[in-house]
Amino acid sequence: MRIAMWSGPRNLSTAMMYAFGARGDFAVIDEPFYAAYLTQTGLNHPMRDEIIVSQPTAPNEVIETLLGPIPGEKPHFYQKHMTQHMIEGVPRDWIAEVTNVFLIRHPARVAASFSAKYENPTLADIGFTQQFDIYRQLQARGHAPVVIDSADIRRDPEAMLRALCKTIGLPWDPAMLSWPKGGHPDDGVWAPHWYCAVHRSTGFAAAEGDLPALTADQAKLAEAALPYYEPLFSDRLSV
Repeated sequence: MRIAMWSGPRNLSTAMMYAFGARGDFAVIDEPFYAAYLTQTGLNHPMRDEIIVSQPTAPNEVIETLLGPIPGEKPHFYQKHMTQHMIEGVPRDWIAEVTNVFLIRHPARVAASFSAKYENPTLADIGFTQQFDIYRQLQARGHAPVVIDSADIRRDPEAMLRALCKTIGLPWDPAMLSWPKGGHPDDGVWAPHWYCAVHRSTGFAAAEGDLPALTADQAKLAEAALPYYEPLFSDRLSV
């Protein structure tokens, strides 16, 4: 099985990669289109130069890796994807060949968390429109993509991960509930900038409280994202 997990930034995506990476039957890959995205957009992200030299910059070369032999000869392959990386010029036909799961988080939480790490983010930077587009494209092809909300996972990790595994036809493995402190060997080179909190963790964080207070700019960003988040939220997996 090849799982493509689609999310925007600050969506519990790294913790989910660690959960699948803790299983003995999974190889994982971290944001494989990041270098291609930076090369094509010219965006000046933190650690831009290091990212570009660490990965293929040609999208077709990335796709060959995603559909080719699974690293370590493992039976399953978990692919952590950022939806904002799927810009025009990055092919999407290959997506129909993998098991697609959409990881969502309330836009207010994303706007607050991402803007703390990246100055003046736009709607395109946080991936909601691209996530919605990919979801609808799969539905138009007759697929029924699975949606999971990060708040539900944090509220009850075992129940939600069990439900996810059952839904996609994967045996449950309790190893998914914990991982070693300090990160994963397959972390992207950008991990020192973005993964500090999850590197200190050994499992999923506790349930979140009320939505955060936002600045005017953050509130505007969250409001713009809501129409793309809400349809997926209504289709999310529940237990």
